[in-house]
Amino acid sequence: MRTVIIEDEKALRETNRNLLIGNFPQVEIIGEASSVNDSIALLNSTKPDLVLMDIEIEGGNCFQVLQACRPYSFKVIFITAYNQYAIKAIKFSAIDYILKPVNEFEFCDAINRVIAQIKQEDLLQQTEYFEQQYSTKEKPNKIVLRTSESLHIVNICDITYCKSDNSYTTFYVKNQKPLLVSKSIKEYTELLSGYCFIRPHQSFLVNINEVNRIDKSDGGFIIMNDNQEIPVSKRRKQEVLNDLEKLLV
Repeated sequence: MRTVIIEDEKALRETNRNLLIGNFPQVEIIGEASSVNDSIALLNSTKPDLVLMDIEIEGGNCFQVLQACRPYSFKVIFITAYNQYAIKAIKFSAIDYILKPVNEFEFCDAINRVIAQIKQEDLLQQTEYFEQQYSTKEKPNKIVLRTSESLHIVNICDITYCKSDNSYTTFYVKNQKPLLVSKSIKEYTELLSGYCFIRPHQSFLVNINEVNRIDKSDGGFIIMNDNQEIPVSKRRKQEVLNDLEKLLV
């Protein structure tokens, strides 16, 4: 989560920075500013996900900054010594309004709510993408994979295989690092059922186009083009062979 800190007191900027680093290692602090003009320039150039803002800063206040940056998509948490701006903060869709001195529990609670909101919005965006793709006559040739850090748009044909880890699934994609996604392999088995994928084992989903050969020794293995060995369970062996025959016709 890309974050900007706007605060005109150096010590308080450091406090906010330390609280973020100490409690949220996944948060990336991409910039800091102390004045109205610098804040506007920073927000317009960096496009953050979250902004921590004091109210009164050099050259004016943060409402001037937000007004100048409209429309904006980032989340806002106000951290201030003044309680009289709370109503105005609501009008600017603030996630929270924290009074100084900052309470660490209150700070962390606010950040966690932002993280939850962003995850929910990402999930909605992904769902809308799939709905849009499947509403067309042609099948989509890409899939959106959401990891803890990013949304990855992947060509389905580039997926070599998937491996299950309980409620998580790891995608092995050509020329990319493995992608860990917080959905079960069962969901992706259904999603990719029309794309030449087979399920040789309860823990694996395999792209038939990436299969090199079948090794029948030791119960059976699928050998992928990259020499990766995928086990074939005994109860699925005949089903896998039948699927291979159908798909390779």
